[in-house]
Amino acid sequence: MGLFDKKYCDICGEKIGLLGNRKLEDGNLCKDCAKKLSPWFSDRRRSTVEDIKGQLAYREENREKAAQFRITRSFGEERKVLLDEEHRWFTVTRARDLAEANPDILDFDAITGCRLDIDENRTELTREDADGKDVSYVPPRYEYSYDFFLIITVRHPYFDEMRFPLNSSSVYYEPQHAPMSRSPMGHPKRLSAGRVDPEDCAEYRKYRQMGEEICQRLNEACRQKQPISTVPEGDTVTNEAEQVTSAAERWTCPACGGANTGRFCEYCGSLRP
Repeated sequence: MGLFDKKYCDICGEKIGLLGNRKLEDGNLCKDCAKKLSPWFSDRRRSTVEDIKGQLAYREENREKAAQFRITRSFGEERKVLLDEEHRWFTVTRARDLAEANPDILDFDAITGCRLDIDENRTELTREDADGKDVSYVPPRYEYSYDFFLIITVRHPYFDEMRFPLNSSSVYYEPQHAPMSRSPMGHPKRLSAGRVDPEDCAEYRKYRQMGEEICQRLNEACRQKQPISTVPEGDTVTNEAEQVTSAAERWTCPACGGANTGRFCEYCGSLRP
């Protein structure tokens, strides 16, 4: 077949446009079918047509779980880690409508580990001298930037890792430098480099603590063999009137599926219907 011969998707049979082909090991995949694959899947080129058909069948089964997903806990900002402790499921997604977005729904038992990676980058700061040229400080000064990535390792037929950022933009930190001082003879003293401790930065601490909390919660969840109880340990007797009141106050958000008790959904902000 020539380079510009017509190609057809081996999954749906539709004609593939000039820039729409996604090559498989033994066939072709159109971009519309490719969109239905798991966002965590990265081994398409080494997958056969039968492999892709199997994954698409799994994705349709997953859609049913996504429709049943009821958020009991939510962590993160733009991209969230959502827990359904009744079903012992979790997912990672930006979507508010889980049934429509169809994010991968995994069992707690699929979790094999969770860790936080913090990427640090350093940029030297300069100043302008009397001639208008950029020159280094003495000693050199630097600005640091940090990005926080959560990595959840899992047992899954189509991927084994879910890596995603916690922060939507880099966290910047510039160490504080002591002001210039002078010796008893009146000569300026040479400054020492600023102390580099990003824990001084509130935003750094926020994302570090967020990542550690998510990892702790997921590791606890995968060790639990029963649905996680929201009742404190030892509180085995609950007043029946309180149970009735609590049940009456609970409602499920039609937009995102979150379980709530207040006037607004704590996960997406929608007004209680």
